[in-house]
Formats: sequence, C-alpha cells, structure tokens
Amino acid sequence: MNYPKKVKIGEITVRDGFQHEEIFIPTEAKLWVLEQSILAGFKHIETTNFGNPRGLPQFQDADLLMQKLHKSKKVKHLLDDVTLTAITIRERSIERAIQAKKDGYGPDRILMMVSTSEAHQKVNSGIYLDEYWKMCEKYIPKCHDAGILVNGTVSTIWGCPVEGPTEMTKAIDFTKRWLDIGADDIEHADHDGSASPDRVYEYFSMLLDTIPQPEKHIAHFHVSRGWGSANVLAALQAGIVNYESTFGGIGGQPANFVDRVPVSGTGAYYYKDPNLVGLVSTEDMVVMMDEMGIDTGVDVDKVLEIGRMLEKILGRRLRSESIKNGRIPKELTGRK
Repeated sequence: MNYPKKVKIGEITVRDGFQHEEIFIPTEAKLWVLEQSILAGFKHIETTNFGNPRGLPQFQDADLLMQKLHKSKKVKHLLDDVTLTAITIRERSIERAIQAKKDGYGPDRILMMVSTSEAHQKVNSGIYLDEYWKMCEKYIPKCHDAGILVNGTVSTIWGCPVEGPTEMTKAIDFTKRWLDIGADDIEHADHDGSASPDRVYEYFSMLLDTIPQPEKHIAHFHVSRGWGSANVLAALQAGIVNYESTFGGIGGQPANFVDRVPVSGTGAYYYKDPNLVGLVSTEDMVVMMDEMGIDTGVDVDKVLEIGRMLEKILGRRLRSESIKNGRIPKELTGRK
C-alpha cells in the first residue's frame, strides 16, 4: 500500500474527550494535559467549548483555562507554532471566542458543525440546516476579521443515530459549501461509530477525487464498535493526512450528568456508558503509524507517558492497548 509518509494529528482530549466525563475535571488537570500535549509535539489541539456552561458544565472554566494556557511558562514560547481550537456551535459562543481573541487569550481557530441529517442538526444545534448555514455565512467573515480560522465540520456522513442511514454524497456537497463560504478546513466526522472501513475508504477516495486538497480535510472517528484503527488505516489508504484523536480513546457526546447533577448534555438518543463509547486512541494511532514508518511529528514515548498519567487523572483504565503494552521493541532485550 502507498501510505502518506507524514501526517498531522489533532489532539482533542481536553475538549472532545473530557466532555463525556461525568465528573468535573479540574482546570489545572486540563492545563497539564494541554501543556504536555504541546511539549510532545502536537501542533493542533482542541482546548475547550465556549458554549453555555449551564448545558456544558465541564467547560465552565473555558475563559480561565485559555488564560492560563496563554500565560503558561512551560509552553508560551511554543504557542506561535500551535493552533488552539475552541468549539463554537452557536452565535453566542462564537461571539465569546471573538471577544476572547480581542482580549489576548482567544482561540486561533473555531469549529462550527453541520449534519447531513436534518434531525441530528436540530438536536445538536437547536436549529435546522437552512438557518444554521445562514449563521455560518454571517460569522465566518467576522471570525476572519478577528484573526480566527474557521473549521467547518460535516457530521453524520456514514449514518445518523436519530434518522438512521445517510447518503455519503451529501457530505461532499456540504464540504463544497463550507469551502465556498470561507471555511479554512473541513472535519469529516463519524460521531456515533457508524463508519465501516470499506465506506471510509470509499468516501475519502470520492472526496479527494472531487476536492483534491488533502491539507483541507481531517478525519474524525468515534469508536463504538471497535473499528477505530481499521478506519484510520482505510483513510490512510485513501490519502488522508490529517487526523483527530483522544488519549485513552475517551470521549463521546456531552455527559448527561456532571458531578452527580443532571444536565441537558446530549440526551438519551446516543448517550452511553463512558467506557463504551469514545474516539480513536491517540496512543494506539501514534504507535501504529510509527510502526508503519509514518511521521506523526510527535514524541511517541511522551505520548505514552501522557496516556498513563491520564488514567490516574480519571481514575480508571482507559481504552488504549499501547498504554498497557508499549511500543514494539526494535532490538533484542537479552532476556532468555
């Protein structure tokens, strides 16, 4: 197989990973994970969600965390080479991000999201697609004026937990529309683990045939059926060079409980036990790519150290085989 020689990995534990946790992760612990990820060499990092903290109490410290990160003596000298992303699904959160940027601690990039499923779009954003597209057309120029890049995410590409099967070609049309209205890059997301490797390869091959700009496209896989690494391999075969993942494979949809208090979260339609859903494991993907001779640009051993520490932060064993077994030895150990 003719795989890419070099890839970029977006590390999104502190946002997408922690949003599914049912305990509030202390700000200092979030900061530690962000700092260590930057020191490990990750150049694309999701930091927080600027949405309403009443529904997303895990991110009630969004401003404080961003302020601390920008002041961090450990990584301040490295931030010019790192893209920090915050999630901003609706207008008020976008405005918060723009104001934070003006105040000197805002994100370099924000993420807006459309679903090819109308029902999922309504559940996820509170409004239907036509209205959401109009909002994006209005705010993308404002973000650019503030010096913020915009990621346009396309979700429910391979299936929808609300409506069921979806048509993959619709996601290609949505990708074109994002680029037409000024999005800087596109995340192609499997948000409930519906994608199978054959259809991942089919979709990304079709995508790159239609929009042959691999630097614009990012693969984002949730893992609910154990297909994460297989889907990464399928995307590599198709020629995708940008990926997202979380340490320990944690994450999923926003929790319905935080610190034993019920919150709106995602609702029941695809919220499951935190140990049964998640994303592709950063550790496993990095170790796999390293073994395949693909340059990820990160320190593999440090990645494994962060993963082990995250298990202590969360107080449970995480879904990473590489945390348990480490890298594959490259020389004889001398043991008999």
